[in-house]
Amino acid sequence: MSESTPSSPAAPRCEYTWAFLILRLFLGLRTFFEGVEKFEKNGTYSFANYYENTGRMAKGITGASFLPLWATNNYAHTLGYLLLVLGAALLLGVKTRATLILTGLLYVSLSFGLMAVQENEGVAWLGVYVGLFAGALALVRHNRFALWRDRFD
Repeated sequence: MSESTPSSPAAPRCEYTWAFLILRLFLGLRTFFEGVEKFEKNGTYSFANYYENTGRMAKGITGASFLPLWATNNYAHTLGYLLLVLGAALLLGVKTRATLILTGLLYVSLSFGLMAVQENEGVAWLGVYVGLFAGALALVRHNRFALWRDRFD
């Protein structure tokens, strides 16, 4: 009658490693493809589309809120590139803890923009992502599959 004994608290648990990997890959893919979407218009991808899309986004936010056009333009024109870089870094596991923090803060900033224009449904969706980033940060110590690990992992 031998019962299986749970692993010691100091031993890493395999399911946490896999849970973190799945969450990291999902968030990385979502972030990366959100950046890619900024370059698309009518099924084609280009830099011209990117600047047209982000310019329209900036004007829409400025027109419906208190945020000035210079601020929304600067934010919008860098957003797609940030999403691409941070998404790729998450997928590859490059400085995962720092990347999760930066990407989570980026999603908080996106939420702020949608709060400013009172787009509650979008804020709710982004809130889900912010929660997922917080959960990933809680599990980051289980990051075993990374290209460039954080110093404290």
